[in-house]
Amino acid sequence: MCGRYAASRRPEDLVLEFEAVRAEGQPALPADYNVAPTKDVHVVRWKKERDAEGRPTGGGHRELRAVRWGLVPSWAKDVSIGNRMLNARVESLTEKPAFRTAARSRRCLVPADGWYEWAKRLDRPGKQPYFITPQDGSVLAFAGLWEVWGRGEDRLYTCTVVTEPAVGALTEIHDRMPLVLPRERWADWLDPERDDVEALAAPTPPELVERLELRPVSTAVNNVGNNGAELTARAESVSPPTDQPALF
Repeated sequence: MCGRYAASRRPEDLVLEFEAVRAEGQPALPADYNVAPTKDVHVVRWKKERDAEGRPTGGGHRELRAVRWGLVPSWAKDVSIGNRMLNARVESLTEKPAFRTAARSRRCLVPADGWYEWAKRLDRPGKQPYFITPQDGSVLAFAGLWEVWGRGEDRLYTCTVVTEPAVGALTEIHDRMPLVLPRERWADWLDPERDDVEALAAPTPPELVERLELRPVSTAVNNVGNNGAELTARAESVSPPTDQPALF
């Protein structure tokens, strides 16, 4: 699963990193080291361009947009359903009514510094949080889906993070992980003309996983009200996780 992550990069840096254009009329989101469900987050999506009369021109570009984390399908009666749509399992993307349409044509990238998971401790009761992040400090791109609910000025843009079974050392902490896409797969994932979802959602490459650091961090991250770069700092004197992953 992916229930908490960090996203500290400025919009100005994200548009360069992802070769995108910022959506008009949106305030910049601040750095957030404790992104929690229902918060506004940045996504990169493919925006189809339209002429002055609203007709599609056939062109398009990558757009950096702030959306709410927790996908609300267009057919939902109210937005509260989004509280249960934080993650979309890759195994059922084309089957679940809430995800299958978006999986075919409304895919997005969710930029992140890394994500948090919790594992049972060996030395005492409780769980130890870990921050999983690239060793070289590069940006991660989670596979995501986006939707729009409502009309006119009441439109609400939302997203969900696609998850897959954990691999390698990550299985020691949790049995699932976000589907992390390497740069060479970004364009295909965003292409609305591609509907071969199973091919697009191939597992995270093992070599990418091997470059991730499993960093034990302070339990301060447990409180969603806490924020700041110190949440991602390494905590000392932490026992290794058990070999049985625990859900948070």
